[in-house]
Amino acid sequence: MADGKTHLPVTGLYVVLILSWWPVALAENWPQWRGPAFNGSSPEADLPTTFGPAENLAWRTPLPGPGSATPVVWGDAVFVSAVDTSVSPGKLVGLCLDARTGAVRWRRELGPDRRAQRNTMASPSPATDGQRVVFTYGTGLLVAFDLAGTELWRRELEKEYGHNALMFGYSSTPLLYAGRLCVQAIRNARPERYGGAPGGSAESYLLAIDPATGRDAWKVTRPTDAREESQEAYTTPVPYAVDGRQEVLVLGADCLTGHALADGREVWRWTGYNPRRINHWRVVASPVVASGLAMVSGPKHSRLFAVRPGPVERGGDEAVRWSSDKAVGDASSPLLYRDRLYVLDDDRRTMVCLVPGTGEVKWELKLEGSPVFRASPLGADGRIFCMDEAAEVTVLAAEDTAKVLHRVQLGQGRDCRSSLVAANRRLYARTPTALFCFATPDVSGAAR
Repeated sequence: MADGKTHLPVTGLYVVLILSWWPVALAENWPQWRGPAFNGSSPEADLPTTFGPAENLAWRTPLPGPGSATPVVWGDAVFVSAVDTSVSPGKLVGLCLDARTGAVRWRRELGPDRRAQRNTMASPSPATDGQRVVFTYGTGLLVAFDLAGTELWRRELEKEYGHNALMFGYSSTPLLYAGRLCVQAIRNARPERYGGAPGGSAESYLLAIDPATGRDAWKVTRPTDAREESQEAYTTPVPYAVDGRQEVLVLGADCLTGHALADGREVWRWTGYNPRRINHWRVVASPVVASGLAMVSGPKHSRLFAVRPGPVERGGDEAVRWSSDKAVGDASSPLLYRDRLYVLDDDRRTMVCLVPGTGEVKWELKLEGSPVFRASPLGADGRIFCMDEAAEVTVLAAEDTAKVLHRVQLGQGRDCRSSLVAANRRLYARTPTALFCFATPDVSGAAR
């Protein structure tokens, strides 16, 4: 079932665009949670127009148990995290599948699971640079393998830097970018609230690890005056590069901060999304960079802010280019695709399309169905793909007029929180029990 394409060699080479730092060598891979451009989009084409359990299905591979982690893809390898629930307590598992057949190439049991409210510790997604893959878990465990499955290094960050105290369990995915693995822990200052030892280390931090060796490159604390649950964040750091600045953006604990990639120092801070200092405004949706702005979804459907990153006066409204209460999600991160911003109101099942530079609303559409969304949307091949918690996928046209192209149920799903992925002319969908791969017959052979 070879796809006839020449897969990228396993090198660390990146071609860097001056303004966007888009790694072109990854264009047909999906190396980390929000894809090659860190915004949920892919230049992928030739995906199947329609798909389902009996249509354009290349393969379906059972998984050992649940997990909210999104699969990542490099060449003909697919990496996915899960919890093996056949034993008690569950085992955290890292898997490598063959992208052409779905066969399991290797499987590694990495540690015990730990339950949180409505969540497992297999929520952070893996990340790969084509030389190695790093699996991350909510217990603070990080394990790196080469692509053949040989363990290279492991870290247990909770043992080193304290308990990750979050109500729904640690779920942030590291950012693998420009030779650094950036790990954030934006957490509650009282670890005993969520199973940690009283008086233990509780500071929030941003950490950069050398992905080749597993050693710290730098670590900085991230102070906050946020109150109670508002200290917590489930977001993922994103890169920001413009005007010669190379930064990592971190959202949560009542602020958005920019950190120098070279040494982690905080170079600016914006504190505008929780001016009333509400004590339960944890943040889930990660920021997205568009038109030189950071798109920030305030917690609990509050507001969407377009923030101009940079050394402006701390906390000032002058950093906000525009804001909107029309397009506000909570758990789903915004998508940037073909110069349009797509914001999914996950609880109300509403999608809004905006112009990122101005906030102009192009359309708003109520999606049919009733389950909520927790996964973030995917943009690829001229379409927008969304999957709700019950494993129903809705496909929209990526145009300035709202249009539903396809709806399909992938089975009796529940708690489906993994985002859809497009890579190498294939579409991947993960449910708690299986990973689906959809492709047209010329890519996958006869669909089966």
